[in-house]
Amino acid sequence: MALLSSARRYSGRVINLDVDTVRLPDGSSSELEMVRHPGAAAVVPFVDAPDGSDPRVVLLYQFRHAAEGYIWEVPAGRLDPGEAPEACARRELLEETGMTAERFQPLTALFTTPGFTDEKIHLFLASGLREGQHRREPDEFLEMHTKRWSEIMDMVAHGTIQDGKTLTALMYVECFVRP
Repeated sequence: MALLSSARRYSGRVINLDVDTVRLPDGSSSELEMVRHPGAAAVVPFVDAPDGSDPRVVLLYQFRHAAEGYIWEVPAGRLDPGEAPEACARRELLEETGMTAERFQPLTALFTTPGFTDEKIHLFLASGLREGQHRREPDEFLEMHTKRWSEIMDMVAHGTIQDGKTLTALMYVECFVRP
């Protein structure tokens, strides 16, 4: 696929909207609406060692307008210009929870919805947490909860956790990190 042209239709604080004309794999061309996003990082913060029998993890219960209410999430946020994904994950952990971590382990990265956006989220596991003071933004409404891994897996199984990045991060840890 090749980009033939791109026209910016909207520039915002968080996203931009472009209309791209592209050459498709079969040689035809098409116009695609693309939401441009700088990327993000998210982190699963383990209070206890992740390989323990039933470790504790910090989850956020955060208000999201698009979800029309509160949803369960791991700490996450948008990359600043030129910011490395791990630096973003560290910053967001501190801003949203007040915690810092001794260790950050990269898990994976995912495209959120590649049919219309280039947003890529980098996922991390944090351990060796130390408490501090959060630095939440004025438009962030959230509660911080510490939950056992078994409870979190029940929340996943029963559809209580619906956020895509959070589900991906938790299931990645369950499948590839925990014994």
